Amino acid sequence: MYDNNPTIEDVRKELKSHTNIPLGEDRQGEVLEMKAGQGAKKFYIESYGCQMNFSDSEIVASVLAEEGFSSTRDMEESDLILINTCSIREKAEDTVRKRLTVFNKVKERKPELIVGVLGCMAERLKKKFLEEEKIVDIVVGPDAYRDLPVLVAGAEEGNKGVNVFLSREETYADISPLRLGSNGVSAFISIMRGCDNMCSFCVVPFTRGRERSRDAFSIVSEAQDLYDRGYREVTLLGQNVDSYKWKNPETEEVVSFAQLMEMVALVHPDLRVRFSTSHPKDMTDDVLHMMAKYENICNYIHLPVQSGNSRVLELMNRTYDADWYRERVESIYRIIPDCAISSDIIAGFCTETEEEHQDTLDMIEWARYSMSYMFYYSERPGTLAAKKYEDDIPLEVKKRRLTEIVNLQNRISLEQNRKDIGKTFKVLIEGESKRSDQDFKGRNSQNKMVIFPKQEGLGPGDYVDVTVTEVTSATLKGHIA
Repeated sequence: MYDNNPTIEDVRKELKSHTNIPLGEDRQGEVLEMKAGQGAKKFYIESYGCQMNFSDSEIVASVLAEEGFSSTRDMEESDLILINTCSIREKAEDTVRKRLTVFNKVKERKPELIVGVLGCMAERLKKKFLEEEKIVDIVVGPDAYRDLPVLVAGAEEGNKGVNVFLSREETYADISPLRLGSNGVSAFISIMRGCDNMCSFCVVPFTRGRERSRDAFSIVSEAQDLYDRGYREVTLLGQNVDSYKWKNPETEEVVSFAQLMEMVALVHPDLRVRFSTSHPKDMTDDVLHMMAKYENICNYIHLPVQSGNSRVLELMNRTYDADWYRERVESIYRIIPDCAISSDIIAGFCTETEEEHQDTLDMIEWARYSMSYMFYYSERPGTLAAKKYEDDIPLEVKKRRLTEIVNLQNRISLEQNRKDIGKTFKVLIEGESKRSDQDFKGRNSQNKMVIFPKQEGLGPGDYVDVTVTEVTSATLKGHIA
C-alpha cells in the first residue's frame, strides 16, 4: 500500500480516494454530541464487561441520538433504560439481574418506562430473557443496534421485541460513536467484531459471531476526527486485534494489523495508539517492530496466557503451548525492552492439578507481568468446555488457587514498579486524581497510572515528563521533571 516510510500525506491521499469515508473536517462526532443534548426523550445506559461493550454503548448512543434521544446520567428522568451486558462469567450475569431489580423499582413509579437488555447476555438468552425478566421490553444482540429505534417504537406501543441476529458483515464502520462519560482525552476505536477462536471456556464466538474486520480508512478517519476534537489517545479494540485483516475492494491490497497501527500512528505524533486484546498465536514480530518504530505507539501489550501448563492450554483450545507463549514474551522483551505486558489468568480450569496450577504461578513469576486480570473458572452454558468436560475442581480449591495467583501478581507488580523509581516518563494527563484535587493523574507509555502534583498552565490532554519518587503495586507517584 505504501513505501517503506509512509507519511500522513500518503494516508490522507488514500483517505480522499475513498469518498464515502468522512475525514476529520466532517466533524460528525461533534455534531452527534450536540444532538445528544437536544432531544426531548432521554435514555440512560449502563455497561458491564469488556472494553468492547463500552465501545458498543457509544455506538448505541449515536444511533439513539440520530432519533432525537438525549443521554442522561439520572435513570429517574429517563424514558429508556438500557443495560449492556456481559456473559463471560456467571458473576457478570448475576450483576445484571440485580441491576434489573433496581430498574424495576423505577418502572413501578414510571410505568411507561422502557427497559432494554443489550449485548452478550441478550444474545445468549434471546427470547428466554423476556420470559425470565418480566420488566424487560426489548432484547438486542451486539449486531442489531441499528434496529433499536424500531424496537423502541414497538415497545412504546406495548409490543416486546427481540433482535439477536448475528451478522457476518456488520462492523458499524459508518457510525460515529457518541463518547459517553468521556474525559475528552482517551477514546476507544473498534477495529473488528466477533471472534473465530473457539476457546473452550468462552462464550464470545456464540454471542458476538464470526470475526470480521472494519474498513481501515474508516478507522483512520475516526482517529483523525478524535485528534481534531482534542483527544490524544486511542485504543484499537478487537477480540483478537492481531488477526485484523481488511482487503481494499478497489486495489485488492490487504491491510494487516501492523499496517493499520502505522496508519493510525501517522495521524499525528501527539496521538498515542494503544490496542487490546492480542492472542499469542497471532502476535507477530511485524507488530512488535512497528511498535518499536513509532514513539506514539505505546509500549504495552495485553497478552492473555490463561494457564501456564500446556495440557490445560490444550483443553482450553488456546492453540498454543507454554513454550510458544514463552517465545512470544521473549520476542516482546527483545524487540521492545521497556515494554510492559499484562495478562488474563484462569484458576481451577477443569481437571487442573496442583502441579499444573504451580506451572501457572511459575509463568507469572517468569513473565513479570505488570498486572493481570485474574479469575477462577466459571462454567458457561453452551461452551465447548461445558459440553466436553466436568467442572470438577471444588470451589474452595479454585478460590485458594486464585488467592495464590493474586498474591503473587501483586508482589511482582510492586517489584516491577519499584524498578521505575528515579525514572522519568512522558505522561499524558487524563484529569484530577480521585484522591486529591491538588494532583493530576495520567498514564505513561507502559499503561501505568502516574499521580503527581498539579502545575499551573497544564491540564487534561497535555504531555508532561514526570520523575517517579514512590510506588504502590498499582500506581506510580512523582513530580514534574
